[in-house]
Amino acid sequence: MSTEPWTIESICQALGNPAISKKFLAEINKAPAHELLAVFARWERIAKDTVAAVERGREIAAAEARGEDPTADWPDLTDRVRAAVQGNASRNVA
Repeated sequence: MSTEPWTIESICQALGNPAISKKFLAEINKAPAHELLAVFARWERIAKDTVAAVERGREIAAAEARGEDPTADWPDLTDRVRAAVQGNASRNVA
């Protein structure tokens, strides 16, 4: 997204999915006046995250097209994720 301020229209476009845009529009239209800014800010963050993810995906695809391994510098967090899952599982056992 450019440096232009976010609008309802630009958020809808950034979301990139008609169903998600429809959900955003429903929420923004039904929000009471005192909640409008919070609803807008939440969806603005979602739109920004979506734009960033799309850009990252394009960067990964471009790296792969150049024959590069886009994951070469990514840390391997497999063990940390497994430990977290095990920890959660052991806490949920009664």
